[in-house]
Amino acid sequence: MKKLDVVGIGLSALDIVIQLEKMPTWEVPVMMDQVRFDGGGPTGTGLCAASCLGARAGFVGTAGNDWIAERKLSSLVEKGVDISQVKRFAGPENQIVFCFVDSKSGERVFSGVKTFAMNGLELDDLDKEYITSAEYLLMEGFHPNVTLSAASWMHEAGKKVMLDGGATNAEALDPYFQKLVSVTDVLICGSGFTEALTGLEDVQKAGNESLKFGPEITVVTEGAKGSYLFTQDEVSHTPVFPVDVVDTTGAGDTFHGAFIFGLLQGWDLRKISVFSTAASAIECMTLGGRAGLPDFDQVDAFLKERGFSL
Repeated sequence: MKKLDVVGIGLSALDIVIQLEKMPTWEVPVMMDQVRFDGGGPTGTGLCAASCLGARAGFVGTAGNDWIAERKLSSLVEKGVDISQVKRFAGPENQIVFCFVDSKSGERVFSGVKTFAMNGLELDDLDKEYITSAEYLLMEGFHPNVTLSAASWMHEAGKKVMLDGGATNAEALDPYFQKLVSVTDVLICGSGFTEALTGLEDVQKAGNESLKFGPEITVVTEGAKGSYLFTQDEVSHTPVFPVDVVDTTGAGDTFHGAFIFGLLQGWDLRKISVFSTAASAIECMTLGGRAGLPDFDQVDAFLKERGFSL
């Protein structure tokens, strides 16, 4: 069996990326600036990012049986991700996302298909040996029937688990995500997640407090404000690199994949944070969540131009 560096269990979608100056209405249609078909989904894109940088990555998830499903899967293969553990279901692909990207700011709005979460994985669909062959498991909780079990397998094997916590404006975290945090070694999340987890409003206090819920490392990404890293021994802030932003789709997912790559290299956390921030910045300069994913040499060159050396 092929030994992997990182396995991801979760979502990989087909994104239909539409760049436009303003959203259309029923009364006022709007012409589009650009349209692109691209791979998407937090876990799928995170794996692609890690693979582009040099990690051996495998995806565990689902796909339909139509041409959209084939395009979705080919978007993983093109980035070097193994798809041998994908479960195919009878019927059209339902993990499809329209990504509307603001031409001026690069910010985006997503709209998925109503049947998005149907046809999930069951425990019998998983190959325990395949999953635990990797050093890291990347998850975002999309397949609730299997994710916790997979995380437990990784810990039994002495391996590590990363959770993509996403962002939230909820006052309290869903109980399922609380369980996911409890089996997580590295939590990387967006705005509001640690606050909802801990009940604390201040991002730094909430980040520190989140370590009591399970993670060894917590990273909170705050968009243009940069990221905050918390461990029992250190707290640090990494600012963003100013770039000409075209599309922020996939920026966080790229950060996760790059962070895993850095951990696999044994780098210190400060170096990993700067590297991941650079990879994410590069990705934002291209339309689509995966179209601009950099390889290692591109990130290295980007950092050297800005006075950083790997």
